Amino acid sequence: MSFADRIAAGVKASFGARIVKIATNALLLVILTRFLFTTDQYGLLYTVVSVVGVASMFATLGLPSSAARYVAEYSEVDPSQVPRILGISLLFVAGFGLLTAVVIAGFDGPITALVGEAAIAPLLSLAAVYVVFESLHKYLTAVLQGLNEIPLSAGLNATAQIGRLVFAVGLVVAGFGVWGALAGYLLGFVLSVTIGGWLLYSRIYTSLPTASEMEDGLARRLVEYSVPLTATRGATVIDKKVDTILVTSLAGLTPAAYYAVAKQVADACVSPASSLGYTISPAFGEDKAGDRLERAARLYEYSLEHVLIFYIPATVGLILVAEPTMRHVFGASYLGATPVVQVFSLFILANAVNKITTDSLDYLGRARIRAIFKGGMAISNVSLNLLLIPIYGATGAAAASVVTFGAYTLLSVYIISTELPIRFRVVTGSVARIGLIAGIMGVGVWLLRPYVSGVFTLGAVIATGGGIWLALSAAWGVIDIEQLWSYVAPSSSTADAD
Repeated sequence: MSFADRIAAGVKASFGARIVKIATNALLLVILTRFLFTTDQYGLLYTVVSVVGVASMFATLGLPSSAARYVAEYSEVDPSQVPRILGISLLFVAGFGLLTAVVIAGFDGPITALVGEAAIAPLLSLAAVYVVFESLHKYLTAVLQGLNEIPLSAGLNATAQIGRLVFAVGLVVAGFGVWGALAGYLLGFVLSVTIGGWLLYSRIYTSLPTASEMEDGLARRLVEYSVPLTATRGATVIDKKVDTILVTSLAGLTPAAYYAVAKQVADACVSPASSLGYTISPAFGEDKAGDRLERAARLYEYSLEHVLIFYIPATVGLILVAEPTMRHVFGASYLGATPVVQVFSLFILANAVNKITTDSLDYLGRARIRAIFKGGMAISNVSLNLLLIPIYGATGAAAASVVTFGAYTLLSVYIISTELPIRFRVVTGSVARIGLIAGIMGVGVWLLRPYVSGVFTLGAVIATGGGIWLALSAAWGVIDIEQLWSYVAPSSSTADAD
């Protein structure tokens, strides 16, 4: 398979899994918020999930990403070391996961006091088991990504998402409430870990030659490289999880529910960029190891340009349809989340660029400097949250994320430009035109918005806006429809990009 075909196949598989994630998360979100839970119950669930997210930092450290980096590298230079890397890294992840679970279960009282919400206490024992399986799931998907088994990695993510939906809804309907929803999340990971562990062992581990012993110093380098990745992971946790806990502590469960809904809408919108970044990241490590920096730079340019082409109009559109989306999809009780979603629309643009940039830095060997920048962002984010949440509630937390994450993304783009010969003038050439297209599209959506009376008319307005964007983008040469389609669904005659 050619390089272009491999990237396209990976994007298709990863994006397919992201579509599953969007669909299952959206369905679960709507079922829980609109039909099964009050705002306080949903805020409680998301607060516990956020606590688990903080704990998972200690359960995995940076080991999954470090293992992924080294299996990608040694797949090129010495495949016999790959089974050794997999064995030692799995041992570390399992050990740290179990240790973290014991701490959560043993210190449930102090954790409850720290969060400031007594209702989480009965859920922490279940959360301890959740941490173990979530860490194993992250490990399996990361090493499969590093091995360029993108379809398998994407499939595990899809399995976890489908399992989460089925188990969580079933247990909540059966009368187990928030406990049942959390147990459903856990069972989704149990399913994916069971399948993923078997696939990794039977299809990959047993098929590789195994060195008689691990290369001298390799285990040490694996752990050492995980240190900056741990710092990066810690900063990510602070950015993505601690803010929800702070909203709960400083503003209450209902604002936490608003924040959770808005953040999940933002995560759903950025899924296409996540798929692209997830697929191309290992290619940068391979190209650097093979001294193919020009090819890596062209791949990044193409990715960055198309992310901006898609997400600048998406940002404009989400600002305009936020209120009818909250009203007609989640119900009138979530109208308070409207300004939070609108602020988060700017976060989506920054996050889309981040998704194709920061993981690539890990594969290029720049994890340390990335960790320093992200650590500074995390500290700034917490500081702004403490300042803004007491005044503006969930909207203040969203604003803090936009400011700090936007700065971090710009710095990450600068770092990758020092590694690769990127031609930014090529990327920025079409940005002015897409800005104008986004403005015209926005006017069309704004004029149609008064006619939204339900979910179907809302979908029609969104589709119309997308149609305006697509037609103008094709007419003005911003995107090539034929090229775009060939990239998403390539034929067997796709040219080799080597």
